[in-house]
Amino acid sequence: MSKGITGERKGLILQALFKVLMKSPDGVQARDAINSVASSIELTEHERGEYDNGARRFDKILRFATVGAVKAGWMRKNKGVWTITEEGALALDKYPSPDDFSREASRLYRSWKKNRDDEIEDNGEEPDQATEARVTFEEAEEQAWSEICEYLESIDPYKFQDMVAALLEGMGYHVSWVSPPGKDGGIDILAWNDPLGTKPPRIKVQVKRRKDNIAVEELRSFLALINEDDVGIFVTTGGFTRDAYELSRTQERRKITLIDRQKFVDLWIEYNDSLEKDKRNLLPLKPIYFVAPLD
Repeated sequence: MSKGITGERKGLILQALFKVLMKSPDGVQARDAINSVASSIELTEHERGEYDNGARRFDKILRFATVGAVKAGWMRKNKGVWTITEEGALALDKYPSPDDFSREASRLYRSWKKNRDDEIEDNGEEPDQATEARVTFEEAEEQAWSEICEYLESIDPYKFQDMVAALLEGMGYHVSWVSPPGKDGGIDILAWNDPLGTKPPRIKVQVKRRKDNIAVEELRSFLALINEDDVGIFVTTGGFTRDAYELSRTQERRKITLIDRQKFVDLWIEYNDSLEKDKRNLLPLKPIYFVAPLD
């Protein structure tokens, strides 16, 4: 826990984190955010210290500090990506004093925790134990998601294409064509709602194994291939820019669905039992169960 640091120090650390998050509205990977904060402020000897496993103490201190900030509604965490909320940005401006910033975050956290007292008591956890469990769960989730991302980013692009085709089949669609290696004209997969392809719409899929976000220009190029009787699906191992999402939402005649890395993995997990057994190994995931903290 953040023992050994004052409320003012905690506030200073959180403010430094929020300034990092403010620069990236779409969020920052937790490890990158922690390292950015560590390089932007002078760490104390205590914070520079290491645990027996070699892990830097500051990393754990910052993680504990963010627990209250999340419950205060000032930031969000999703699969290792940290994002500042509108409330968090307002708080950063409203409370320039690190001590006041820390006090307000703690006040909001206590208010949240008061509403959870019965559940914490029923679970037999002390507050510190619950916080420790929450941080441990967070780190485990980040590690698992990081390994999934690394796997998807390193596989052959045509293997990912096969994974998308397998997922569509698992979801009940009938894949009629998968592009062979080489120039594909912008369409990687064709699928239908029935085996003979007699029931509209025709489903056109573009697949990209990418680390970065798909920009709006690429989406426009794909949309040019989608007729009014088609449905377009754009799948990527990365993400999409805000402009790309906005373009997809404003389409009136052409139907387009965007599937980023997280949505793809969520669908793969949801339909895993429906996939052909040999195709499940294209992305071999195995659940591990342990007691998670109450939200």
